[in-house]
Order: sequence, then C-alpha cells, then structure tokens
Amino acid sequence: MPPVGTAPAATTPVTPDTAVTPVTAAVTAGPQDRPSAERLAARVLGLLLPHRRAADPEFEARPEHFPLQLAQLADFIAAGEPIVLTLPGFPCKSPNPAKVLGHLPDEGERLSLTFLDGLCAEIGRLYAPGARILICSDGHIFGDLINVPDDHIDAYSDALTAMIAREGLTRLDTFDLRAVLGDLPYDEKRARVHARYAPSVEELREQVLTEEETLRLYRGITRFLTEDTVGFTGTRSALQRECRRRAYGVIQRSRAWGELIAEHHPRAVRLSIHPQPAGASKFGIRLLAAADAWITPWHSAVLHRTDGDRELLRSAEAARLGRLVLRDGRPSHYECR
Repeated sequence: MPPVGTAPAATTPVTPDTAVTPVTAAVTAGPQDRPSAERLAARVLGLLLPHRRAADPEFEARPEHFPLQLAQLADFIAAGEPIVLTLPGFPCKSPNPAKVLGHLPDEGERLSLTFLDGLCAEIGRLYAPGARILICSDGHIFGDLINVPDDHIDAYSDALTAMIAREGLTRLDTFDLRAVLGDLPYDEKRARVHARYAPSVEELREQVLTEEETLRLYRGITRFLTEDTVGFTGTRSALQRECRRRAYGVIQRSRAWGELIAEHHPRAVRLSIHPQPAGASKFGIRLLAAADAWITPWHSAVLHRTDGDRELLRSAEAARLGRLVLRDGRPSHYECR
C-alpha cells in the first residue's frame, strides 16, 4: 500500500470537551540529533497523555513510562519526518437500535475525527513536520461475527471518508480491507487475513486464563456482543455461550488486523480505542467523554449538555434526556432540553 500522504496542514478547531494544551515554538523541519529527538518525543507524548484511555486509571503516567512509543516518536523526529500514528477502529455502527441512531457516521464520529485531527495540529505546533493519523477501519474484518452486513460497513466507511473531506480534516487518512485485497469477496478477504495473521483459539484461551488484559478484553467484547445481538430466539444462557464463542473470533480477527497494519506501517505509533496499561505496545486513546471506558462513538449516540459538554450514551438513554437533532436530514445527536 502507498505511504500515508502528507497533505498540507489546515487549521481545524478543537471542540471544548476535547481541547488539548496549546504549545508554541515548533521545532523546525529537518533531522534532529538523537538526544534532541528524544527530548522532543517526550514533549509530543505529553500531548497524548491527557487523552489516554488507561487500563490502570489510578496510575499517574508520565512519558518515561512509555519507552516503546518514545523510541518510535524519536525515530520520526530524528529523521525529520512527519509522525505517523495508526488507529484501528471506526468499524461500523452497532446493530442494536437502542444504542445508536442508524448505520452511518453521525456526531460521535464527527467530534472524534475532529479531535484526532486537532491533536495532530497540536503536535505540528510543537514539531513542524507534524503528525498524521491513519484510521484503519476494521469493520469488514469481523462483520460476519458481529452480524453487520458488508454493505452497511461499506456505507459507513465511505461516509466516514466523505466526512473527513467535508470537515477539512487534512491530517487524517483512511484504510480498510478494500485497500489490502481489492475487489475479492469479503468472505475470502476475511479468510485470507485470518489464515495469515490470526492466533489460534487455543493461544487465546491460554492468554485469557493467564493475562489480565486479555481477560478484560474478552469480557468486554463478550458484553458488547451480548448487548448488540438482536432477534436471538434462544435462552439467555445460550446467547451468552454463543457470544463467548464469537468473542474469541473477534479477538482473533482484531489481532490479525493489527498484525496486517503493523506489516504495512512497521514504524508507526500504534494507538488503540481500548484501555491499555502503561508500557503496552499500543497507546490507548480516549475519543470522547463517556462514563464507560469501553464505550465508543459506534456503540452510542452523542448528548450535547447545556453546559457545552458532550457525552457518549446509549441512544435510548440520550433520547430520555434530550431532543433529537438532524443534520443533512439524518439523525445526528441529542441536545438536552
């Protein structure tokens, strides 16, 4: 796949609930000596830390607690190149109508993407070559396991790309399974990626038993699958068994997608929408405020509160608290009455 583009920067406002600390005196473009690059890498990481989605929220994380990310950032800075970050996510909307407003991106995605672009802009004010985030949309990887049709995933992904262009978010790019395997049938694409990159179920079962992070991920995905399954006719216990089985498949495919992204972008700093502990290979990033650390814009709806804050909630809960707002004739978000 071709490298991430380097379109010229544009000024994009950051919403109040996602604003980042302003910085001045950007380091000029060009290679830096290694000690200078490492010092600047710590300052760049300092911009990410306030938005960290942490698996250890009580831990007071500092840049030195993330040696891998510091080394990756310093590599880009030492070379005088734009920093590239990859973010798997933005797959598709949940199929549960009690959680979302439809199957297309809405205010949740718009605010999240604007935040990410604004974060790159802040890095650019500190380090002149700037930063870019590659949104690696993973919906097609596990669409069959979460019961979302591929045409809905295509529509979501295409609308997401159009939203990025319409909002002028020039520091973001998109990447999905179509960019990797072209026009092959989606079942064949999934099978190829799974066969090449996915860990075995046996490996995952062992990790669930021995690794707290994998156990937390497995439980979180099982919960989402249970909540998002619509029209199941069996018993509650049968549904839970089915979702536990599918959770292993989702983790397999997610790991496979991560390996594929790493192969295409081996130098990139890896972000994650899931909570991550300090020192992990991925840096967890919080897109919008939410009471639940696992909730995302594609599992919820946005509520605009009267004090200007925005919060992600289940659509049914947001509807109880606010009135529906349309944008371009489609449901967008709720505003407190």
